[in-house]
Amino acid sequence: MTVQEKLSGTKILFFSVQTFNLEKEIKYAMEKAGATVTYYDERPANNNFTKGIIRLKRNIYQKRINLYYRKILKDIEHLQFDFLFVNRGEVITDHFLKEFRKAQPQCEMIFYTWDSFTNHKHPTTILKNFDKCFTFDLEDARQYHIGFRPLFYLDQYKDINNAEVKGFKYDLLFLGTAHTDRYLISNKVKEWCVKNGLKNFCYYYMHSKTVYYYQKIFDSSFKNFDVNQLSFTSLTTEEIIDLYKESKVILDINHPGQKGLTMRTFEALGAGKKLITTNEEIKKYPFYSPEMIHVIDRKNVEPARSFFDSPKQNISEELYYKCSIEGWLSDIFTKTEDEDWKKLMNDKVS
Repeated sequence: MTVQEKLSGTKILFFSVQTFNLEKEIKYAMEKAGATVTYYDERPANNNFTKGIIRLKRNIYQKRINLYYRKILKDIEHLQFDFLFVNRGEVITDHFLKEFRKAQPQCEMIFYTWDSFTNHKHPTTILKNFDKCFTFDLEDARQYHIGFRPLFYLDQYKDINNAEVKGFKYDLLFLGTAHTDRYLISNKVKEWCVKNGLKNFCYYYMHSKTVYYYQKIFDSSFKNFDVNQLSFTSLTTEEIIDLYKESKVILDINHPGQKGLTMRTFEALGAGKKLITTNEEIKKYPFYSPEMIHVIDRKNVEPARSFFDSPKQNISEELYYKCSIEGWLSDIFTKTEDEDWKKLMNDKVS
C-alpha cells in the first residue's frame, strides 16, 4: 500500500515542536498525500523562555503545559481523527494521550522522534500510549523495542541532484546549530581547507545571546567561541538550498552523545552531495559508500584530500526514494515496527 492510498481522505491530528519549519514541511507532505491535517505545536509557546524552562525545569512549567493540553482536548472534542501523529514527544502529556484514547478509540496513534532518549527522557514515559513507535536512533530502537526509521530529505533537494553542475563556489559547507565541540572541529577543518587550497563556508546558529552566554559559562567547549561568528537568525530552507547548490562537499558534525544520523546527512544524500561526517555509525547504513561518505575522527580531524576530487556515485532509485520525506511517511504510516529499517542495516540487526 502506498502512503497516498493510506492517507487519502483521512484526518490527522499532528503534534510537533517547531524546528526550522520542518513541521510545516511534514504537514504539507501529509496533505499532499490526501490527508486533512490539524496541527498543534507541542509547546504552549515557541519563545526561548518556554523552550529553556521545559528542558531545564519542566516541573515549574507543568501547570501551564497541563492547561494547554486541556484546552486542546476542548478544541477537538467534536472532531474525529483517523490518526494521531506525534513527532518528537518532548512535551505532550501522558494525561492528554490517555484522555484522547478514551474519546477516540478508533484512532491509530503513532509516535516518531528525531532525538535520542539520552537527550530527552520524557518520550520514554509516553511510548506505552501509542499503537506504534519509531525512532531515528538505532540503539534506542533496540533498547526500547520500537521501530527504527532514519530521517529524510525534502523534495527541494531533488532539484539540486538533478541540476547540471557548472562549478562550485565552496568546496566545503558546514551549517549547524552551535553546540558541544562543533565549533572546535569545524575550525580545524577550516584550517585544513586553507592549507589545502579549498574554499569553505561555515554558518553557526544559536537560539539567542542569552543561551550563548549561558553556554559560555557552563560548557567548556564554548570558552573559545567567537560570538561574532554566530548568527541568531536561522537560515530559511531556500537559503540552505542555495548554499547546497554552490557547494561540493557537506560537513556533518553530530552531537557526541547522539548516534542517529542528522538531517544534514539526508539533505546531502537528497542533493547528491558528498559528505564528510564525524558519525562512525553511518557505515552501518545501506547507502554508505567510501566514495560518497568520508568518516573523520572528531579527535583527530584530517580529511582525505583525494575525497574532494574523486567522481561521485549515485545510490539506487529505490533507496533514494526511501530516504525522501514521502518514503519516510510511507514507512511510518503503512508499515509496522517489525518492518522497519533494521533489515536494511549492514550489521544485520535482528
